[in-house]
Amino acid sequence: MVTFGGIDMTELSDGELVDELRRGEGSSLGILFDRYADRIYNHCFRRTASWDTAQDATSTVFLEAWRGRERVVLHEDSALPWLYGIATNVCRNLTRKQRRHLAAVARLHGESDTPDHAEAVADRLDDERRMAAVLAAHDALPRRDQDVLSLVVWSGLSYEQAAVALGIPVGTVRSRLSRARRRLSAAVSEQEFHDD
Repeated sequence: MVTFGGIDMTELSDGELVDELRRGEGSSLGILFDRYADRIYNHCFRRTASWDTAQDATSTVFLEAWRGRERVVLHEDSALPWLYGIATNVCRNLTRKQRRHLAAVARLHGESDTPDHAEAVADRLDDERRMAAVLAAHDALPRRDQDVLSLVVWSGLSYEQAAVALGIPVGTVRSRLSRARRRLSAAVSEQEFHDD
């Protein structure tokens, strides 16, 4: 139990926690982390196809949440859409940095991956390969469609929550999602055709 001024902070709503967060009360961010870190972590994995990168991204999301605590936007008393918006931007930046880093390493050392035969590592790599295949089709979409698809379909946000997270109108979320689903379906069908 986390108490502040004799109040059990774990019982506070997101809105109340955000009020404390804006006042610089760090334990309120800790409670938001406890509530939402798993969802943010899964969202980051879906965007990066790497468990390790998702872990780093999740940490960065909550660091950025602390830094931007004065700019919190709640949706129906939930901080989750705001956190998803931060996560979307963090993942985009990490993916860009990772591509640049991998390209630089490849130029310096060539191919140097050595597979680890431990079962747990193999399972993680299989997850990452499957997610990478999905991301290949996902990445063929325009960035604005990727963001909407990731937030609504993968992370389960409502249209309204995604609109808050991305700072766009709800109607725009609906149209982008419809377009993204059509394009993704066509890309997956095309990929299955070539795999046969």
